[in-house]
Amino acid sequence: MDHPPVNPAAPHYLPSFVTGPGQSDWLMTVMLVFLLVTVVSAGLIYLKLHALPEHMAHRANKVQLQFVAVLALLALFTHNAVFWIAALLLALVELPDFSTPMNSIALSLERLSGRDRPGEPPSRWNDLLSDDPERAAAERPARPAAPDREA
Repeated sequence: MDHPPVNPAAPHYLPSFVTGPGQSDWLMTVMLVFLLVTVVSAGLIYLKLHALPEHMAHRANKVQLQFVAVLALLALFTHNAVFWIAALLLALVELPDFSTPMNSIALSLERLSGRDRPGEPPSRWNDLLSDDPERAAAERPARPAAPDREA
């Protein structure tokens, strides 16, 4: 393969990345691959960093995880670091579980008020908090009489 004649004004030594017309530029190809790998890696690190509070709060209760997830999403979409820092701090602090004792109190009050249904699972929250107690009482089957206790 004969090389075309070199222009007399051109230097006699050209670096290897300078190519002739119609030839592949290997330096540009290498830099394109490097740029793509760098951008994808930076994106993965960015998303992994934004998911850090959610991973930390995964061991916490459901309400805390939901708050942390919402704050992390706000931080991701708005690019405000305040939301991300708040999510991180909320994930670090273990909040007490209020829902379990409140559910227990509600079910105990339901039993004390006579609104429980024997043989059925505990009633739903909307039954417990209904505005029409007469309608709720009419829909509920009659309770069997309690046996007399001899003391």
